[in-house]
Amino acid sequence: MIRISELTLQRGPLRLLENADLTLHPGHKVGLIGANGAGKSSLFALLRGELHPDAGDCVLPMNWRIAHMRQEIDAPDCNAIDYVLDGDGYLRDIQQQLVKAEQRQDGVELGRLYSELDNADAYTSDARARKLLAGLGFLEEQMGNQVNSFSGGWRMRLNLAQALMCPSDLLLLDEPTNHLDLDAILWLESWLQSYPGTLLLISHDRDFLDAVVGHIVHIDQQKLTLYCGGYTAFERARAARIMQQQQAHEKQRAQRAHMEDFIRRFKAKASKARQAQSRVKALERMEELAPAHFDSPFDFIFRVADKVSTPLLNLNEAELGYNVGQPILSNVKLQLVPGARIALLGPNGAGKSTLIKSIVDDLPLLAGQLTRSENLAIGYFAQHQLDSLDPKASPLLHFQRIAQDEREQVLRNFLGGFNFRGKRCDEPVLNFSGGEKARLALALIAWGKPNLLLLDEPTNHLDLEMRQALSMALQDFSGALLLVSHDRHLIKSTMDELYLVADGRVREFAGDLEDYSKWLNDYRLRQRPDNDATSPDKVDRRAQRQATAALRKQLAPLRKHTDTLEKQLDNIQKELQALETILADNNLYEQPQKDQLKQYLSQQTNLLQKQVKLEETWLNNLEELELLQSELGEDV
Repeated sequence: MIRISELTLQRGPLRLLENADLTLHPGHKVGLIGANGAGKSSLFALLRGELHPDAGDCVLPMNWRIAHMRQEIDAPDCNAIDYVLDGDGYLRDIQQQLVKAEQRQDGVELGRLYSELDNADAYTSDARARKLLAGLGFLEEQMGNQVNSFSGGWRMRLNLAQALMCPSDLLLLDEPTNHLDLDAILWLESWLQSYPGTLLLISHDRDFLDAVVGHIVHIDQQKLTLYCGGYTAFERARAARIMQQQQAHEKQRAQRAHMEDFIRRFKAKASKARQAQSRVKALERMEELAPAHFDSPFDFIFRVADKVSTPLLNLNEAELGYNVGQPILSNVKLQLVPGARIALLGPNGAGKSTLIKSIVDDLPLLAGQLTRSENLAIGYFAQHQLDSLDPKASPLLHFQRIAQDEREQVLRNFLGGFNFRGKRCDEPVLNFSGGEKARLALALIAWGKPNLLLLDEPTNHLDLEMRQALSMALQDFSGALLLVSHDRHLIKSTMDELYLVADGRVREFAGDLEDYSKWLNDYRLRQRPDNDATSPDKVDRRAQRQATAALRKQLAPLRKHTDTLEKQLDNIQKELQALETILADNNLYEQPQKDQLKQYLSQQTNLLQKQVKLEETWLNNLEELELLQSELGEDV
């Protein structure tokens, strides 16, 4: 297990963690969340051994293999398949030893190494690497291309594939979905759900966290707090804890005010001086409870357009693409009116971005008609626009260039809604993070009073707070909205219609995102070569069905028992959290409450012992489930 105790971690003058504690058990899948700069990536570096504690301990099992997704984008002189295979360092080491043994003609060593190759599944490694690449959106013909031929976003996908290729007991993934489309995210969810090791995941995608993790670790106020469940469960528990904290803060503030009033009134009186002095000491000992700050730093709207027409835009009998005679999309009919809210779904490369580029005239039509209203005002967001920001100009200067007659304070107030405040308004964009550049690009669009928003992956690099603020602003937007996004929460909370872009067509999709996930699975099956007729796996289907039925008969009660254990563990966790709240009350440690305190501490000890036993049984069940499900070919 991972055990962190009384950990203090500091980077330069900034203290990220102080006396932090955390225990994670093998097989847990954990989401790591917290504000930007709270220390998430530093904690990953600590687990990898790249940082060392300033105080306290961080202990991992000695024999654990750790895999992580590299954030560096380099371009080694090799093809995509070899780059992914490099992720399995153990396999590569055996292969290098094998070359040397063959040169020496060392028969004994060759025998040992060939046995190790077999143990490392070397003979299936190429197929496994290709499966990873296919899941992440690479076409078969791209897998032999040189790494330096891919763009930065696709190289990040290669980094992710390399991390997944590495056999590991602990997998560390930092924002793995940033450069993925929805199709690849759905595939990655399925892969991670079946990953047998311990997973630590940094992500700003709440639906992705809900689908993959069973626990959340929140970094806040230099502490690590563990919550059961996914992100939605964390939000509920966090809100309840903040309410309790606020109540405790108000109660403590009243106690302090009462003590200070007593001291002020009676400190000078000889008869009361001793009591007043005891209250001074009590006041000094009283731990200051911080008030709960739950306000988002973001609060903005898209300014209302001056004029609106209906329809805003009409696309009729259009052919879209890059080369005449080779359209990506054909016979496209699309009308956008004020209030329309359409999310575009479809496989990678099917033409979603092509459609948006054609609407903004970045890509001329190959055929057909595009009619725009005279009052059309487009707000267009795409990742390449971040590069068009002036690196030497500040956020304020960007605004002053487009709003020359507006007062500076009005512009500063508007920028403040996007969390550009004080000196940050005047600093050049050059040193801004990807998230800050995206916020500035969105701010410029929001100021421009658009009546049609075209948003192509607007949430890349945005944290959870900004994503929520964007969702709220889009809900209030009165114009038309066309969205391409891998953020399912944003789609569900802001969109009314889903359109499918696939097989050279654009058509309305009659279903929800779950239906799209099923459609996508069917689509992938249709894309596979049909070689069933010659497959040896089809020879004895009756025997296979009988064996599968027998395994399923064992599986059902085991799964039911495992689910029961998990619910019991969740209940124990809730009881422990309730006890922690009770034990945080300072009044409980006074002499009259001594018996009550003992009772609470005894309950806490019993619950902790029960938790350990249940977790041991639960983990054993999970191992047995994994074994049975792997025989069935199912995800764990």
